[in-house]
Amino acid sequence: MRTAAHDDPFARFKLVFDEAMRISRDVLPEPNAFALGTVDASGQPSVRIVLLKGMDERGFVFYTNFESRKGRELLSTKRAALCFHWQPMEVQVRVEGDVDAVSDAEADAYFASRARGSQIGAWASAQSRPVENPGDLEARVLEVERRFEGVAVPRPPHWSGFRVVPRMIEFWKGMPSRLHVRDVYRRATPVSPWTVERLYP
Repeated sequence: MRTAAHDDPFARFKLVFDEAMRISRDVLPEPNAFALGTVDASGQPSVRIVLLKGMDERGFVFYTNFESRKGRELLSTKRAALCFHWQPMEVQVRVEGDVDAVSDAEADAYFASRARGSQIGAWASAQSRPVENPGDLEARVLEVERRFEGVAVPRPPHWSGFRVVPRMIEFWKGMPSRLHVRDVYRRATPVSPWTVERLYP
């Protein structure tokens, strides 16, 4: 029997995500971790693990340095793919969609919630660029610490968040004999209704 949650992939994701968040951290240390896939101008894909920092009916939110490789690729192509895998639950969720930058207000609020050391690091790290000399990063950290000594660390202009607005969300559930359950939700635009179909495993 279908449920309202299964008609709405965001509601269904929240149910699964909440279940993952309840798992012991000894078993699943980073339940909000996912693989983020991007592609450069030549078509070369790259994947890395990042952390989900928000999700609602608008999409999936994470934060990064816009001058990093992933930041540059996301700003250029405006497309991304995500993959969540919660092995203890034998559940995987894949997302594909368009990418928008979050608002300045959202980015400011999240940056203010970060530990001060992480705020300093966001200024000090020239992310994805070569370290020219040993000790360069440490020197940059000390310089930033001196610059903001005794005051709140503001959000760097090159640091913000992305929201992945999905066009496709697939829920995968591991089953015996590899007869896995795969439900795929699709929509043509962010305001289109979702369609859902079950795929062979």
